[in-house]
Amino acid sequence: MTQFDIVATLGNQPPMTCKELGEKTLVSKGTMTGVLERLIAKGLIKKYVNVDDGRSYKIGLSKAGEKLFKKIFPDHVKYLAKAMDGLSKKELDQIVLVLRNVKALFSK
Repeated sequence: MTQFDIVATLGNQPPMTCKELGEKTLVSKGTMTGVLERLIAKGLIKKYVNVDDGRSYKIGLSKAGEKLFKKIFPDHVKYLAKAMDGLSKKELDQIVLVLRNVKALFSK
């Protein structure tokens, strides 16, 4: 599940730092390291030099990762749309608000 979250977050995005990736996925630094190592071993992500800060690197999808993202993400969006289909606009707005509040708790 976490590997999917990382691939989905990096899809259609420029490479980002581990910190940025952790903030977007709410994955802890300790967990992130192992997940990134496994994704690198699978050839789905690559590390890039961070030209803004030589002490860190950026993570982006490899060609294989981009191919996988393009293959699986449309089905994921369809699945989510079907799952959320029975909710009203008001209910969806409430869900978004609660999720933003939860995210803010982890961003402190």
